Amino acid sequence: MNIEGKNIIITGGSLGIGKETAKELVKRGANVLITGRSEIRLIKAKKYTGSKIIEFDISDHKNISKNAENCVNILNGKVDVLINNAGVGVSKSISELNIDDFLSVFNVNVFGLALFTKEISKYMINESYGTIINIGSTASLKGYKNGSIYSSSKFAVRCLTQCWQAELRPHNIRVCQINPSEVTTAFGNPSRIEREEIHNKLTAKEISHSIISVIEMDDRGFINELNVWATNPFSE
Repeated sequence: MNIEGKNIIITGGSLGIGKETAKELVKRGANVLITGRSEIRLIKAKKYTGSKIIEFDISDHKNISKNAENCVNILNGKVDVLINNAGVGVSKSISELNIDDFLSVFNVNVFGLALFTKEISKYMINESYGTIINIGSTASLKGYKNGSIYSSSKFAVRCLTQCWQAELRPHNIRVCQINPSEVTTAFGNPSRIEREEIHNKLTAKEISHSIISVIEMDDRGFINELNVWATNPFSE
């Protein structure tokens, strides 16, 4: 896909991976709309990226249809690429598990993602064209200690990705999942302060590069899943 002039939505675009990806896509001439829950962070991200912004909470399921329609209207009725980047995480041992934590994570990572994609994919189906990228995690490949809630949510996203690949390929819509390992962003920080870069850890730039590479592949092909690991995270 030639990125220039394409209409692209990035959920959770005010920080980290979403923000860096928006910046690089705008550089390549795309019309980018980023979503987020914080107007203050979105305004800062707009200045950094040059993208359009819209404030809403993807876990507000009752208003997802309306919010999706607003997104499409901002982009003049057409969406070429949807990047599902919004995500939250909770780390709890089996003895600490509770329904509230499960719901807070799944409402964003799974239910909100799925319902928003449902709405946006209608426009892609009408055009018989589009690319959907779900930002997963290497936690969707293998569980880990205290990962019951977050990891299971990403396993669910991986399943959604595979189901949508089967459903949407006949409509010329490509669906990909990108699985980063640990990235130095604000993820998991309640105050949403982004972490300093660490020389042997992934940054948002590497994931942005991966996302853009997936989009730029010629439309005749697509990458169904891409895992991105730090080369040597154990070095000093």
